[in-house]
Amino acid sequence: MAFDKIAFVASGAPAAQASVKALCERYDGVDPESADVVIALGGDGFMLETLHRFIGRGVPIYGMNRGTVGFLMNEYTEDDLAARLAQASKSIVHPLVMTTRSVDGSTAEALAINEVSLLRQTRQASKIRISVDGTVRIEELICDGVLVATAAGSTAYNLSAHGPILPVGSDLLTLTPISAFRPRRWRGALLPATATVRFEILENEKRPVSAVADSTEVRDVVDVVIEENRDVELTMLFDAEHNLAERILNEQFTP
Repeated sequence: MAFDKIAFVASGAPAAQASVKALCERYDGVDPESADVVIALGGDGFMLETLHRFIGRGVPIYGMNRGTVGFLMNEYTEDDLAARLAQASKSIVHPLVMTTRSVDGSTAEALAINEVSLLRQTRQASKIRISVDGTVRIEELICDGVLVATAAGSTAYNLSAHGPILPVGSDLLTLTPISAFRPRRWRGALLPATATVRFEILENEKRPVSAVADSTEVRDVVDVVIEENRDVELTMLFDAEHNLAERILNEQFTP
């Protein structure tokens, strides 16, 4: 791959701001809206923010870590940028679309690259009915919450909630409970990427629940439907020796 028009965007962190200044002085950057590749400088949160920002354009995003964990980022260096981009491998991900209905009857829709999570809003555990493709699979899950994660997001909140890591390209989603109380032994499920998941909030006035698609939160939901949007493709670029599929595979063997 060869890219003629490179744009640089950065988080507000001091390290990211210093790096974007250095790169802009060294390379001829263009406006992000006209670029054919965007270099994102920051951490994983900023990478997600950048993917959302350019979700309508389909422009590839190449991240360089100027944050903390940097799981979705490449190593930062100012050298040989054109060569690195030319040799980079592509990882294609499809976002989830979350459709919600709230207590007041209002509806909302949001996209999630990592996961959609439902979380209790008060001290009381939530009660949630779970259906997959129109069939009720769990009549009543008593829990702190529950989430649906993509392969790209399976190493984020999902992994912290003891959900499985999904290889990129597996065409799977993971359905993972968060601190489940009943059924106590339920640890979640692996679903085909084509599945439609519906959450119905039981006793919603007594046990209110919020729904979060990446950074978009909707409170007091009563019904949430989640499915993968195959019409939207997001392209992340990774150095060939350390691509996203390899990182996720390696994560499964990390003590």
